[in-house]
Amino acid sequence: MERRNSMAPASKFWKDKRIFITGHTGFKGVWLSLWLQSLDATVYGYSTSSRAQHNGQSLVDMQSFQGDICDDLHTLQDAITQTNPEIVIHMAAQPLVRRAFHDPLSTYRTNIVGTASLLQAVRRCDSVRAVIVVTTDKCYEVQNWDWAYRESDALGGNDPYSSSKACMEFVVQSFRDSFFAVRNIGIATARAGNMIGGGDWAEDRLIPDMIRSFAAGKAVTLRNPAARRPWQFVLEALRGYMLLAEQLYNRGSQYSGAWNFGPAVSDIQPVQWIAQKLAAGWGAEAQWGIQSGSNLPQESQMLRLDCSKARAELGWEPRLPLSEALALTVDWYRHFYGGKNLRQKYLEQIAGYAKKIERGESQPTFSEIPCT
Repeated sequence: MERRNSMAPASKFWKDKRIFITGHTGFKGVWLSLWLQSLDATVYGYSTSSRAQHNGQSLVDMQSFQGDICDDLHTLQDAITQTNPEIVIHMAAQPLVRRAFHDPLSTYRTNIVGTASLLQAVRRCDSVRAVIVVTTDKCYEVQNWDWAYRESDALGGNDPYSSSKACMEFVVQSFRDSFFAVRNIGIATARAGNMIGGGDWAEDRLIPDMIRSFAAGKAVTLRNPAARRPWQFVLEALRGYMLLAEQLYNRGSQYSGAWNFGPAVSDIQPVQWIAQKLAAGWGAEAQWGIQSGSNLPQESQMLRLDCSKARAELGWEPRLPLSEALALTVDWYRHFYGGKNLRQKYLEQIAGYAKKIERGESQPTFSEIPCT
């Protein structure tokens, strides 16, 4: 494999490319759709929600299809056939660990059957040359070791969410070996976790819960303050997906397989550290505490990815320190609660991030980014 020279997505590559995104109205989907549109790609979306909106503002102007990734198979197939995409990025999923404990069957159905349904529809579309299925860093079998997980390590999962994501990996592998390899269609899974950034409103997720509480003047209670997580800014991982898609499109099955996209070791921080930084960035009204008791769902205490494959073969590596990612996140939510133009804020942060990646510049420090 040839190492890619630039760490930034190639604007010439993405211009006029037809991209089909499932889950385009979700947290990551909005960021990805807007970034691709800024590169003059033609983006289509498929989601249970017809439009991405905040504060009544429409965020993404694109052709969208509304349907359930599991039930509405005719609608899904028709959408893919009608749009004739060249690249498909599958992000529609049940993404929450705690929700999976309460509703494991729905989680398995959405994540596993939904993935199989999407790949079956792609099989019947001759225009597709590259497919990325987004899973998670939690798809690995939990091991008691001190080093980071590599793409070749065993898959598993001790809880419904994690095991459903491991099963997604097996579904992709079987479709790749059974159907896509003979057509030289590049298909890969992207493993990342704990992405942060504006526009995330999920329940039982640390930063959205904290922001909602801060905005309402309520104290936040942390349920697992010592848990260490691989936090990273949403655009860091999306940049990895885009670099991977370029190579899948150009070189097909040579880049098929699993890929890790994780932060620098220094950005694997405990929940309590995040709370302290986020509260400091928000202001004096931000309050938080620690939940007592032990009757809580068990989650992995330490997750770390080995991203040497992405670094060596895609030219990707994390570039935005966690403190700066938190600053940009606070800035977005301050913009939201101020009733300002959110699409403009998305595009502003995308353009600023892309420019600094392309030029190899460093971002301002946490205290230097104004929370407007």
